[in-house]
Amino acid sequence: MGKCLSWKYFSLLLSLLFFHSQFPFSSSLSSNSQCSALLHFNHSLSLYSSVSSPFPCGSNSYPKTGSWKEDKDCCTWDGVVCDNSTRHVIALDLSCSWLRGSFPSNSTLFLLRHLRTLNLAGNYFDGSLISPEFGKLQSLTHLNLSFSFFSGEIPYEISQLSSLVSLDLSSNSLSIKTPVWKRVIGNLTQLRELLLDWTDMSSITPNSSMMNLSSSFTTLSLSECNLQGTFDINIFRLPCIQTLDLGYNPDLEGYLPKSNWSSNSLKLLSLRSTNFSGELPDCIGNLKSLEALFLSSCNFTGPIPTSIGNLTQIIHLDLTNNSFSGLLPLSIFDLPNLSSFYLDANQLVGPLPNHVSGLNLLIDLSLSSNFLNGTLPSWLFSLTSLESLTLDHNQFIGEIGEFKYNNSLVYLDLSYNMLQGSIPNSISRLVNLTQLSLSSNNLQGSIPSSISRLVNLFHLDLSSNNLQGSIPSSVSRLVNLFRLDLSSNNLQGSIPSSISRLVNLFRLDLSSNNLQGSIPSSMSRLVNLDTLDLSSNNLSIMDLEFSNLNNLNVLNFSYNSLLVSRNKNLTFTLPNLFGLYLSSCNISEFPIFLKVATNLGSLVLSNNRIHGQTPKWLGTVWRNSLVFLDLSHNFLTSIDKIPWKNLQTVDLRNNLLQGPFPTLNALNIQYLFASSNNLTGEIPSLICNASFLEVLDLSHNNFSGTIPKCLVLFNALSVLDLRKNSLNGTIPTTFSNSLRNINLNGNQLEGPLPRSLENCSDLEVLDLGNNKINGTFPYWLGSILNLQVLVIRSNKFRGCIGNPKTESPFPNLRILDISNNEFNGTLPGKYFKYLKAMMNVDEGEVALKYMGDENYHDSVNVIIKGSYIELVRILNVFTTIDFSNNRFIGEIPQIIGSLKLLKGLNFSHNNLTGCIPSSVGNLTNLEWLDLSFNKLSGEIPKQLADLPWLEVLKLSHNQLTGQIPSGKQFNTFDNDSYTDNLGLCGFPLTRTCNNHESKQPPPSTLQQEDNLELESKNGFGWQAVSIGYGCGVIFGTLMGYFMFKIGKPKWIVKMVKLEQHILLRRLKNNARRSGGRK
Repeated sequence: MGKCLSWKYFSLLLSLLFFHSQFPFSSSLSSNSQCSALLHFNHSLSLYSSVSSPFPCGSNSYPKTGSWKEDKDCCTWDGVVCDNSTRHVIALDLSCSWLRGSFPSNSTLFLLRHLRTLNLAGNYFDGSLISPEFGKLQSLTHLNLSFSFFSGEIPYEISQLSSLVSLDLSSNSLSIKTPVWKRVIGNLTQLRELLLDWTDMSSITPNSSMMNLSSSFTTLSLSECNLQGTFDINIFRLPCIQTLDLGYNPDLEGYLPKSNWSSNSLKLLSLRSTNFSGELPDCIGNLKSLEALFLSSCNFTGPIPTSIGNLTQIIHLDLTNNSFSGLLPLSIFDLPNLSSFYLDANQLVGPLPNHVSGLNLLIDLSLSSNFLNGTLPSWLFSLTSLESLTLDHNQFIGEIGEFKYNNSLVYLDLSYNMLQGSIPNSISRLVNLTQLSLSSNNLQGSIPSSISRLVNLFHLDLSSNNLQGSIPSSVSRLVNLFRLDLSSNNLQGSIPSSISRLVNLFRLDLSSNNLQGSIPSSMSRLVNLDTLDLSSNNLSIMDLEFSNLNNLNVLNFSYNSLLVSRNKNLTFTLPNLFGLYLSSCNISEFPIFLKVATNLGSLVLSNNRIHGQTPKWLGTVWRNSLVFLDLSHNFLTSIDKIPWKNLQTVDLRNNLLQGPFPTLNALNIQYLFASSNNLTGEIPSLICNASFLEVLDLSHNNFSGTIPKCLVLFNALSVLDLRKNSLNGTIPTTFSNSLRNINLNGNQLEGPLPRSLENCSDLEVLDLGNNKINGTFPYWLGSILNLQVLVIRSNKFRGCIGNPKTESPFPNLRILDISNNEFNGTLPGKYFKYLKAMMNVDEGEVALKYMGDENYHDSVNVIIKGSYIELVRILNVFTTIDFSNNRFIGEIPQIIGSLKLLKGLNFSHNNLTGCIPSSVGNLTNLEWLDLSFNKLSGEIPKQLADLPWLEVLKLSHNQLTGQIPSGKQFNTFDNDSYTDNLGLCGFPLTRTCNNHESKQPPPSTLQQEDNLELESKNGFGWQAVSIGYGCGVIFGTLMGYFMFKIGKPKWIVKMVKLEQHILLRRLKNNARRSGGRK
């Protein structure tokens, strides 16, 4: 039988060869020969159901050729259409037919010369090239090869199919060159539909090359084609265009027509993920037939025109991720056919309308990440067809209203708003809800037990609210829950044991509450659990059995009061555990079960009571898996070695480690912290193997020797913190330009400052204080535009600073400390005028933040109000200049008054002469001023009395004369501020002015008057100053800033006013008692 079939196909092949030889391609095939050609094409391919994927085939996928029979006329075969009179095959539709195999250039399909329609979409032709032989099917009007895994260039011969009406080559791996593109546009004059999605058109200029498109075009789809340049605006005005899709061409620019744009044909317009910009024109409302408008992820700006309400046929509207601003047009809520409406990630403001007349067919509504405000209107929860409602990351206020019965809503996200009140019991009416997120609001009250009726819930997130009470045991009825997040609330009581019924739970987060008691042992039944976070509670573990939690990946018990086990020999295996977090759990030894946690990747045991040496077994486990290790803030004295070869972060800070640095496998280390220990010896050379190192902090130890040259050459190194050691020698001469922070303060380094530092263009912090470095002022550092902190105090620098030698030096410098050196000459006034970061800035542009990033917080030691203080974090509004203890001469330049953001100014212990410039009165943010131990003369400028934040004033040991200004802050300074100025008089000194005894003005009255004046101007009084002086400079600076920025926080002002009222009443009572005694 097999031999007969083989002979039959061999005969078929011979007949085809005969036809090829006797009748060239210009000839027509007989009906039998056409059938033979189709059979041969079919037998050259295989059938695989997987190649015709659900997209784009859907349910239409089946093997059409599987029903073809040789003994039947091929005109009756599935997918084949013949001309009724000539019996020529004129149409072949084998789309989504499971076909797989190569498509040769001499395929027998090319014998079917009368084909008008050929559809091979949704098959798999193994990356075959599109054959030039397609160009000989001159009768083709419709050619569809989409989603069929063709590759290579589109052949020139395609442009010879002059009868083509529709050409779809989309979703392959093709490219098209400019000559072919021009021929397709210019020669195929009958073409009405052109779909080339996913075709590489990067060599095509879209503006000029599309000018020749026929006015009869109905479909142009060029999505994800790497189009670049500016798109021809006239394409939008083609009179017959119905579909125009240019999406996902991020380098394609253009604008929408502002006029003469009216169409009764355009149904779909997609520009998503392009670089189109400008405003949405009012004439967009003229597109009466538009059904889908996709403009997401572009650069559109301005308001949404009210004319958009004229698009009565629109079904899909997506304007996500632009910069649309202003109010939402009310007309948009009256669109009768709208099904999906997306406006996420814009800058829209204002409330939602109280009533709507349209949206009856709305399924998806997403307005997240805007600035929408007001209360939530009741109609939101009354739309009978609505399935998804996303309003997160806005500014909605008020309570969540009552829900009506709704069997359509599946997804509800109201997170990150300012909603108040309780969660309504009526939420149980949303019976088909699968995802509910109300996180990050101000919701109060208890979790309603009625929430347990939402039995279809898959995701429940109520985190970051003010919810109280206990976790209702009825939550165990939500058996389909995949994720449950109740973190960051005020929940109390114990964890209900019934929670173990949530057997499908993948993630459980109950962190940051006030939960107490033992963790129920029944939680071991949550066998599908991947993440368990119970951190920041008051929980304890009593023999909890983890053996069943084989899928557990992350376990976080950090910040709980007690972590104990009755059975110290208790062991269990967590084969998939990757992250274990036990920070601040009051544990005193390494948990024994870590021995068998074979795949651990992250281990955090910081802030505990672990003493002595690390166990020997620690170095034998997790050799290939551990990437993050935090043992900081314990009492460890010795670590034998750090052998984990894939380790990226090591944190050993604040222990009692002594001796040389542990043996280190540094190959993949990125972050290494070992500060505040007692490590000695030289910095180990093994660190030189850490070519990926980004942060190295070995500060506050007793390392000696020189700085290894390799440390400053790492291409990735951003932070080098070696301060407070005993390092000696010179600073390496060559630096990598990746460094952002170099801190070598408090060592014994000597020699000159290497000039190569000026190549560190990313440098923000340079602290070389308290060393023995010599040389002249490093003016060349002024060319580092990002430099914000420069500290070279207490070194051996000398000479005159002189004038700038670079253009606009130090534009972002905010902390400048060159004190305790041997600088001389006059103060560098010409440098001061370029310190832009210390001058006025628009308050609207100030965003309070700390220097550094999540991996390392910048810090610095500076003189603040006379005390040498370490700022463990540097706020970006902190500014200070310290030139004290040098040999500067001459006058203080007037330009100093332009540095209006200065918090501190110290020119003390120099030889400055002349008067204190009145411009110092412009430094309205100044908190401390030290000009002591100079030779300043003249009167104290009265303008200094108007400095509202000035707390410390040191003018002693000068030659000042005249009356000391009175009032405001000057009433708080004592004699020490003016010592050894024999020409001064007035309060607080006993020396009189103009033969009148100096009397202390009544501080309470003046202070009250001043409060009234400040409150009338800025909305706050001396309370901010009181807070700053009572609570520390950083907190005071921060709170003072907020009072300037947003007005006085009422709770703080009330608290301080109450204290002042009590104090004033006590003073009055004491005064009465004193008067009575007299």
